[in-house]
Amino acid sequence: MKPSSLLIFITVVLLESSNANYDWDIFDIFPWKLDPDFNRNLTELITSKGYPVQEYTAQTPDGYLLTVLNIPSGRKKVYGVRQEKKVVFLQHGLLSSACDWVLNFPNQSLAFILADHGYDVWLGNIRGNTYARKNIYYPPESSKFWNFSFDEMAEYDIPSMIDLILNVTGKKNLSYIGHSQGTTVAFALLSQKAEYNEKINMFIALAPVTTVGHITSAIRYLAPFTPDVDFLFSILGVDEFLPNNIVMKYLSEILCDTKIKFICEDVIFLICGTDYSQLNATRLGVYVSHTPAGASTKSIIHYAQMVNSKKFQMYDYGSRGNMLHYNQTSAPVYHLENITTKVGLIWSENDKLADPTDIHILEKKLKNVILSTPVKLKEFNHLDFVWGIDANILVYDNVLSLLKKNL
Repeated sequence: MKPSSLLIFITVVLLESSNANYDWDIFDIFPWKLDPDFNRNLTELITSKGYPVQEYTAQTPDGYLLTVLNIPSGRKKVYGVRQEKKVVFLQHGLLSSACDWVLNFPNQSLAFILADHGYDVWLGNIRGNTYARKNIYYPPESSKFWNFSFDEMAEYDIPSMIDLILNVTGKKNLSYIGHSQGTTVAFALLSQKAEYNEKINMFIALAPVTTVGHITSAIRYLAPFTPDVDFLFSILGVDEFLPNNIVMKYLSEILCDTKIKFICEDVIFLICGTDYSQLNATRLGVYVSHTPAGASTKSIIHYAQMVNSKKFQMYDYGSRGNMLHYNQTSAPVYHLENITTKVGLIWSENDKLADPTDIHILEKKLKNVILSTPVKLKEFNHLDFVWGIDANILVYDNVLSLLKKNL
């Protein structure tokens, strides 16, 4: 990671919060007692809450090894649920990992809630994050390892994980729940490969992201520079963007678990939307110790390109590069009208990354929308869908209702 990639975000945060008055002492920035979840890995986050877990590895056609975890049951027997468990696959968003689904307490985390309701829960990890940093052909220190955007995730990662799950469970299909980029890759996959419209019996999209022409997130500041990709790479780094390394762990411990946690809060709100009511500040250090979990700089640039184009399209290599990659001068568009599987959309009016205007554009292109509803709390932001204190009531009740109807 180049230091400039982190400094860009911190600089913008300080500019936007320059009028705020904060009262803290330099001796307050060193935390002496950490939440145990700070240093737990994904498996430990699950088992420490009393849930069983099994670990699998999905290998993509281009050599990435993706850790897939299965929570086969809840902590106790749930009566009134069909004995034959239905399979539910959860896919995290950009800069995240499957930890997103288990970082809160059992009654607040979607993976735990689903397991306790009798579902067979599977958690996916996208190439490049903490739990998917191996490739059989080249190491993560190689630039070739990071030469991907969400195009490759949709083409290789999601199909590989879904096929693994269906093979292990012996099922013909499963329900898919995605958040943020976890929805982007599913929309791309379903629009390109018709057979996965049969393998996914229902797609529940939390904070769905396809077109991003109307976002107000800090990512929009990169959009004017996308025509000069080399310049962006020189600023952000060519390979990994905001890796979860020892430096980020230290920053999360110092900045997010003390009286100066406002810096972490402001970074989150700048990118995702402001909502103090749903942020459990006492667990902020835990959240940031697991996120960012790693992503390619190319993925960030891909979204910035779509801010300019206002289209849901593949990575734009420029007219000459596009001819080499796609045999046409422009980047191909993903045709959402090809999707036939049932889709539920749950979104927020205060989301800086999944803007309501873009959501309405998405609604019009999909053929089989069975639900499209905003969260009732207007302040709800992009990360509240996975970290929000009341996400279980404001979001997950709708999720459970949709899954129940799909039995």
